This record gives sequence, C-alpha cells and structure tokens, in this order.
Amino acid sequence: MITVFKRWLERYFADEEAVLVAVLLVASVIIIVTMGVVLAPMIAAVIIAFLMQGIVARLKTWGVSHIVAVSIAFLILAGSLVVMLIYLLPALWQQVLNLFAEAPRMLKDGQSLLLLLPQEYPALITEDQVKQLMGALRTDLAQAGQTAVSFSLAQLPIIVAALIYLVLVPILVFFFLKDGQQMLGWVASVLPRERPVMQKIWREMNQQIANYVRGKVIEIVIVGGVSSLTFSLLGLRYALLLGIAVGFSVLVPYIGAAIVTLPVAAIGFFQFGWGTEFLYIMIAYTIIQALDGNVLVPLLFSEAVKMHPVMIILSVLVFGGFWGFWGVFFAIPLATLCKAILNAWPTKGSPIAGNV
Repeated sequence: MITVFKRWLERYFADEEAVLVAVLLVASVIIIVTMGVVLAPMIAAVIIAFLMQGIVARLKTWGVSHIVAVSIAFLILAGSLVVMLIYLLPALWQQVLNLFAEAPRMLKDGQSLLLLLPQEYPALITEDQVKQLMGALRTDLAQAGQTAVSFSLAQLPIIVAALIYLVLVPILVFFFLKDGQQMLGWVASVLPRERPVMQKIWREMNQQIANYVRGKVIEIVIVGGVSSLTFSLLGLRYALLLGIAVGFSVLVPYIGAAIVTLPVAAIGFFQFGWGTEFLYIMIAYTIIQALDGNVLVPLLFSEAVKMHPVMIILSVLVFGGFWGFWGVFFAIPLATLCKAILNAWPTKGSPIAGNV
C-alpha cells in the first residue's frame, strides 16, 4: 500500500510547480472557508470588477484613457446602485409584504382544493393529512411573515453590514479597476518565473470566467426585466417579485426554471383561477424560458461549457453547499476550473513536466 501511494505521489507531484499549485489551492480554500465572512466585501468587489472590466476595455478601444474609462464605469456602477436603492428595493419590499398579507387567503383557497383529493382518492390521502399539511404551512408562513415585517435590534448588525458594503465595495471596485494590472504584476513577481502550468490554467480560465460572470449577470437582468414587464402587462400581482425570481432561476441550470414555475403558476391560479388570463401567463412564461434557453444563452455564451448535465447539477450542489449563493453562482466556472487544473496538471513523463 505504501509503495502504491509513493508511486502516485511521484507521478503527480514530481514536478515542483505541481506542489506549488496544490499548496496555493489548499491555502485558498482554507482562507475562503475560515475568513470568507471577513473577506466578503473584497470578494464581492473582485466579482463586480470582473463585470465592469468589460466596459473599461470597450471604452479603451474607443480611444478613451484608462483613468477616464475607469471613472465612467464607476459612475455607471454608482448610478445603478442609486436606482436600485431608491426605486427597486422599496417596490420589491412592498410586494413581499403584500404577498405575506395575502398568503392566508391563498392557503385557505388551497386547502379547499386539497380537501377534494380525499373524496377522489381516499386510499391515498386523508382529510386529516391535508389539514396537518396546511397547519404546518400556516405555521411556517407566520414565522416568515413575522421575520419579514418586524425590525428590532437583532437586525442592526445586518443593516450596519449592508451600509459597509455600500461604501466599501464601490471603493474597492474603483481601485481594482484602476490598479488591477499592477496588482496582478505584483502577484506574478512573487511566483516562480517558469510556471507553464499556472500560465496554462490562467489563460484557459481568465477569459472564460470573466465572460461567464458578465454573461450570467446580463442574462439575469434581461430575463428578470422581461418577465417583470410581461407579468405586469398581463395584470399579474407581484410582477416585480416573480420577475426577479425568474431572473435568478437561471443561476441553477435545468432545475431553476422548474422550481420557479411553482410560484408563478400558484399566484396566477389564485388570482385568475382556471381562466384565459392564467393560460396567457403560463404561455408567456413558457415563451420566455424557451427564448432564454434557445436564443439568449447561445448569444451570451459563445463558448458553451462542455460538461455533462449530471456534473453541472453536482457542481451546483457541492459548491452551493460550501459557499451558498456565490457557490451556486460560480458553480459552473469553478467546475470548469477544476477541469482545467486536471487537464493541465503535470505528471511524471508529461511534456510540461519534462520542460521544467
């Protein structure tokens, strides 16, 4: 057993750069897991800087100087935050409160429908089971509603943290955009000069991750905006809330759309019943999903991720379990990064290992 393990180490860690890459990966994971909360503003700033870098690069191709391009991108970011804080968040919060206020009526109507099931299928479900289910739903809903509408000193740290994000993150984004190349140059200066594995991984992932993040954010904004506008035009209540939910559903491939279909269909049914309005809403929602998958995604992501659907879902579950929302958001690029590392990893006798 020891001999087998020794041969495995010699095969995959005979190259010095392989050992360095492994150490950097382990150190990065430990830092994120242990200090993720502390470094959250910086991580968020790096992500936003990735998004804004495309605007800076496009402006520079038009002959705009670097500092002016960075300033314009920063003003766009600041303007977007102001619009979101003044218009979007208050409207969204009001719809959340209205939904919690109307939820008891929806539950009552739902219970009336579910009570028909014991009459049709007495061998599968009983009236007591339906009442127990609705009672549990009422309890959970009451707790969620109390949390949503009540403000106390317990929420003060969250408010303070949000204010810190609003001030600190834009400042960090500005400096990442302004001095990003110098920062990368400093990092490169402390690494070995000969690093073919790192360079291969960086070339493969830098552009792909940047394009994925920008494309995914654009997809969320377009799908969420179109869904909100469509639901509003069709007279559906909570159009903004449902539209944002549809927009964020694109983060989880394959199952996100299926999950968000439930609240869209439920609210549409409780508002319109089995009428033509409900049919129009579901048809419009289906068209939006079809256009997203068959038109928008191919336009935004010119290089499709060559991964099996099972691996994509597994990546979402694993990285989402580790890092929550950001783990879900970066599940595909992180999985692609793992794949790139495995492909570039030097082994004993490989061309890269032999050249070092």
